[in-house]
Amino acid sequence: MKLTKTLLLGSAAGLMAASGAFAADLPVKAKAVEYVKVCSLYGAGFYYIPGTDTCIKLGGYLRAEVALGTNSSYGAANGSPAGAHNRLSNYYTMRAREDLNIDTRTATEYGVVRTFFDGVFSWTTGGYQGSGSATGGTVYTGNLGLNTSGATPALVGSSINGTDGATSGGSLGVYYAFIQFAGFTMGKAVSQFDAPWTNYPGNNFDGLVGGSGTVTGVNQFTYTADFGQGVTASFSAEDATNYYQAGNMNLTGATAGGMVGGTYGSNAIGGSRSPNLVGQVRVDQAWGMFQASVAAHDNHVAYYGATETTGHPDDKWGWAVQLALSIKNIPTGAGDVINIQAVYTDGATRYNFQNLAGSSYSMFGNSGVAYQSVGFAMAPDTVFITGGSQETVKTWGFRGAYTHNWDAYWNTAVYGAYAQAQYGSVAKTALCGAGGGGGVFGGLAGVTGCNPDFAVAQVGLITRWTPVKNLTFSGDLNWTHLDQKYSGTVGYAGAGTTAKPAALYELKDQDSITLLLRAQRNW
Repeated sequence: MKLTKTLLLGSAAGLMAASGAFAADLPVKAKAVEYVKVCSLYGAGFYYIPGTDTCIKLGGYLRAEVALGTNSSYGAANGSPAGAHNRLSNYYTMRAREDLNIDTRTATEYGVVRTFFDGVFSWTTGGYQGSGSATGGTVYTGNLGLNTSGATPALVGSSINGTDGATSGGSLGVYYAFIQFAGFTMGKAVSQFDAPWTNYPGNNFDGLVGGSGTVTGVNQFTYTADFGQGVTASFSAEDATNYYQAGNMNLTGATAGGMVGGTYGSNAIGGSRSPNLVGQVRVDQAWGMFQASVAAHDNHVAYYGATETTGHPDDKWGWAVQLALSIKNIPTGAGDVINIQAVYTDGATRYNFQNLAGSSYSMFGNSGVAYQSVGFAMAPDTVFITGGSQETVKTWGFRGAYTHNWDAYWNTAVYGAYAQAQYGSVAKTALCGAGGGGGVFGGLAGVTGCNPDFAVAQVGLITRWTPVKNLTFSGDLNWTHLDQKYSGTVGYAGAGTTAKPAALYELKDQDSITLLLRAQRNW
């Protein structure tokens, strides 16, 4: 009996040793559990989904804020009706937002499978613009913070009591929804072209020019290779339709009135043909981060006119290149950081004038020589005239911030940005004539200078106070300056949407000063 027991125990021990040897060749996989249990494999906040070996983490924030001097959630006072600077423009815009993100991870024999979702529920102040009727009146325009083009928003309702839901201001947004597996990222995520801080090197201001920024994600199919020592490289095919089309403008349809409104002709973007092709190399070290990004963008136009028989220009590929640098552990204080980036684009404007900043401007102000002053500009990807080829618009810019931590509770960041757009001979001849004194706009009476090139400069200061962990109060003051190249005066026919009358307007640079006050609780 004793011999039999010894043999059985020895056999069991042998089997356990053999199974342990085989298990060593497989990735560690958690045993399925039937109760909520902490998962320590992927950091704090993860729990096992009961009955599975999948770990889940819930997170998000609740935010309450008010932006002064703008109709957008937080951008420059531009377009209709914010840029009108009259009784139609909002003095303030308020927003409440709840963000929810869900992160799941599962260990497999091929590596970790990750899914990530981030959505927001928002309630934002809307606005009103002129109805265009001869008898006056206004029309509700909805949440102007959703209008990121800088152009006149579409009318979405006319109710003044909210019974039809038009004035509710509520919206649902999906920022990120992607799967990561074996080096691949599939779904809606931040563009591989972007710097890690996207639009925010140190600010809360949404409309910063001078670089790319898909803060709400872009659909993509990406492969990332990790070479160790903090060095990675990515290649990505990304959807161009939602965030990367600044416009392909047929200048044959341009009018002086349309130009004052920030529209240079007829937009003729065609259907999607090719995704944007993006490459990125990044180095993350203790001292900071360096990243180089390149992108190719296909400009595909529909037709010169309303039908197929009018013909069309051939496709024109644009491109962009960006360098980004983050410097940490600087002598001014623990946690202080400098983030800077610079970008050049040729036929791919959205990599500089990112979608939340927009690339179309129409802003009114005071004048000492005319009824009022106006500044306008537009930076599409390409322009053309009927029967001609596409001509790319070239841009360059930079942005950055320095953040200083006064102590564990207070920090301040100084930030700035600059972006410039430059047109070619086709655009300048069509809009301003060969010598700057003709074309659609240059030949008008009173116009002494005509040049569609322009620049945008921005400077801001933000201070944050975090009295307790994950609760932050902040104030962000921003100045945006439109440096346009038109001069003299123009007889503008006016517009009902902005309530501007037919009068003489001075062509002049314009400014916007905005302030954002925010309270945010992360969880």
